[in-house]
Parts: sequence; C-alpha cells; structure tokens
Amino acid sequence: MIDAIYEEKMKKAVAVLLDDYATIRAGRANPHILDKITVSYYGTDTPIQQVGNISVPEARMICIQPYDPSVLGDIEKAINASDLGINPTNDGKMIRLVFPELTEDRRKELVKDVKKKGENAKVAIRNIRRDANDAVKKLNKDGELSDDELKQSEDEIQKITDKYVAVVEKEVENKTKELMTV
Repeated sequence: MIDAIYEEKMKKAVAVLLDDYATIRAGRANPHILDKITVSYYGTDTPIQQVGNISVPEARMICIQPYDPSVLGDIEKAINASDLGINPTNDGKMIRLVFPELTEDRRKELVKDVKKKGENAKVAIRNIRRDANDAVKKLNKDGELSDDELKQSEDEIQKITDKYVAVVEKEVENKTKELMTV
C-alpha cells in the first residue's frame, strides 16, 4: 500500500546517486561526464550530445564531432566553463578531450566526493522514511489504521529503508574501489 509509494521514491534516490557517479571521471574516458554540459546552440542551451557525435577512440580520450562545424567554438567554451578540469583541443573539425592519469591526491579527493554523495543519498532515503512514517501515523490518527497495522507498517518502512541504505553503501564501496584501482 503506502510502502510501495515510498519505496519507489527511495529507488529514485539511488538512481540519482548512480547518475552522479556516472559523471565522476575515474581516469578512463566516459562519455557520461558530458551529460550535464549544455552548449549555446543558436541561442538555446542544448545538451552536448545533441550537437555532435561523441566517441571514445582510446581509453583516455573523448572526441566530439559536431554536426554543424560552426558550433565548435561554443562546445569548447561550454567544456571550459564546466567543472571537468580538462582543456579541450580543437583541430577545426572536432574537439578532443584527453584525460590525464589520476594522481593519488586526486583519487583521494574523488573518493571523498563519492562518500559525500553517498551520505547525501542516505539522508534523502531517511527523509523519505520519515515522510512515510508521518503518513502512516496520520492514517492511524484518522482511524484508518489500527495500532497493530501502524506498527507493522513502520517495521516494513524500516526494512525498506535498510535495504536501500545497504544499496547506497554497496555503490559507494564499488565506486571507491573503481577509483582507487584505475
């Protein structure tokens, strides 16, 4: 009943975390790090994927070949303005992003960021648990749930919360391992 609604919200919190993790560069070229970058294309902010073909010809390089060569400069500006920390190389036909080897310090910074994002996801899941508990308590107060049903619902909500907190912890562990072994 009410548990399913809040479980879906917890799934979304985990999905947001995984999207965030996809944008963290782990030393290899991953086209998803460009997902949040938009290019001013004829006055409209357009996702970079819609203005050009993105490919990964080598493990540490991403190439962006715009469909319209006149937008090369705009793509370059958008990448420079982003927080990627990579300088694009423009050869007049395409833009290349070469990823340097990650230093130990940079890896540790990224791991801290991964843990912080994981902690934020756990907080979001706990906030959803609080909202779910408030909803079942209100149903109990309104006479729609007995005290036994209230206790049963609260226990079920806690089990769901524990399940998704464990998923977040596993994802944090996986991403940390990936960053430290690249």
